[in-house]
Amino acid sequence: MKRLFTAVLVTGLLAATGTAAVGAERMKKSVKTMPAEAQIKIARSAAPPSVSNEATVMVFGPDGKLTEAVAGTNGFTCMPDIDDQEIPDPFCGDAEAIRWADDLVAGKRSPTNDKPGVAYMMQGGWHWEKDGKIVMNNNEPGAKRVKEPPHWMIFWPFKASETGLPTMPGKFGTYIMWESTPYAHLMIYQDPKGLK
Repeated sequence: MKRLFTAVLVTGLLAATGTAAVGAERMKKSVKTMPAEAQIKIARSAAPPSVSNEATVMVFGPDGKLTEAVAGTNGFTCMPDIDDQEIPDPFCGDAEAIRWADDLVAGKRSPTNDKPGVAYMMQGGWHWEKDGKIVMNNNEPGAKRVKEPPHWMIFWPFKASETGLPTMPGKFGTYIMWESTPYAHLMIYQDPKGLK
């Protein structure tokens, strides 16, 4: 698990670019240098208290690496940031969501979780779009960063052709991110009107 969180932070689930990197540098310094109590508060803000209060919490240590600060009892793990942007995007996922993300970061062809994973990002997050599609690689020339509202995710194979769900965010509030890839997953916005 420590490998996942360290790798996710290093890669930012794919690495920040452009002017966002300037803001990301400010955020990295502030989050990584915050006292553990402040980081725990941010990490727990990723999920409803009924989940995050019993979750394992990871924080940045003096060396900048994530370490366990609070042992949990419910199988969820929360961390204060995943995408290295200027605004922290805390994440809280169950064991299957962690496995899915670990496989993604490790570059595995497809996720190995054998049941759906659930994760929360109640402070929102980011994705990148190009030519009317969400792209996995934010380093792709011309990719535009888009802020997402608070949401939760189900990490399991979803196909638009089978579900009838859209592949881009919209007023419906639920869509399949990274359609047509092994890492397609369901995004569910808490408040669809929060989409900008």
